[in-house]
Amino acid sequence: MFLGVDGGGTKTAFCLLGADGSIVAEATAASSYYFSEGIDLVTRVLGEGVGAVCASAGITPAEIEFAFFGIPTYGEVADDVAVLDAAPREVLGHDRYRVDNDMVCGWSGSLGAVDGINVISGTGSMTYGERAGRGLRVGGWSELFGDEGSAYWIATRGLQAFSRMSDGRQPAGPLLDVLRDHLELAADLDLIDVVLNRWQGDRGKIAALSPLVTRAADRGDEAAAGILAEAGRELALLVETTRGRLGYPADEQVVVSYSGGTFTAPQVREAFRQHLHRLHGGYDLRQPLYSPVVGAALYAAKQAGRPLSADALGQLRSTPTATAA
Repeated sequence: MFLGVDGGGTKTAFCLLGADGSIVAEATAASSYYFSEGIDLVTRVLGEGVGAVCASAGITPAEIEFAFFGIPTYGEVADDVAVLDAAPREVLGHDRYRVDNDMVCGWSGSLGAVDGINVISGTGSMTYGERAGRGLRVGGWSELFGDEGSAYWIATRGLQAFSRMSDGRQPAGPLLDVLRDHLELAADLDLIDVVLNRWQGDRGKIAALSPLVTRAADRGDEAAAGILAEAGRELALLVETTRGRLGYPADEQVVVSYSGGTFTAPQVREAFRQHLHRLHGGYDLRQPLYSPVVGAALYAAKQAGRPLSADALGQLRSTPTATAA
């Protein structure tokens, strides 16, 4: 039995996967994003989630053959890596596990843990790819000077366009009324109060405005449509850079998939697809196969040297909760 753990900014998901492709048990716990609450949060959350998923399955942690823990921000603070590497040992009572960034969960889920590249665009953005046993991350440099093509990136450019439209520095479009109505602005300058004072520049709240840019584009706003198109181009560039750095020969096909809420916008998906194929003719773009937490469990099986068989993967694909939303 293999345990997959997908950490995130809002929750941490746990999945026990049988070698036959059956989902034995699932559980959720609080966010394991520890930057605001301290690194001890990780052990507490993992302990709660592992306890819950094992209780649901009627097993003990000792019966887990191998586990993979995807922890947000893993690898981004060098001094924290040793602590994060050790945290699951206290929870499981054994060393049959691996820890890495939660980006690996999205990659493994979207591609079924086979060689290729996954681009993630949620609140932030990055790629993770594997080829011939080598893994590589590109992007994810934070909202201050990176995360191009992410929901936060789209939202802040939408806010910038709103300010320019309000001033008359660029032609007014539907984006003005979309944001005014959603934020219930009595005056346009109240946007400063909402974002900076009430929200304190909260990353998640700002990123949650991204669908409003999509809504404005659907209503014919050219500036909003341009933002979404540029997001797709930036995400394609992340993939192309990853392909080059992983050493794919020019004539080798590269399997690509995607994960994250930004890709629910058709305009972003289409711009991404078009630009990707302009950059390289050998991309094989596929829809995501499995959810990230199932991807984590698949990666645990792969790390144990017991990847699921074709029959087991077929069984897994027939389970509605296993597939990507």
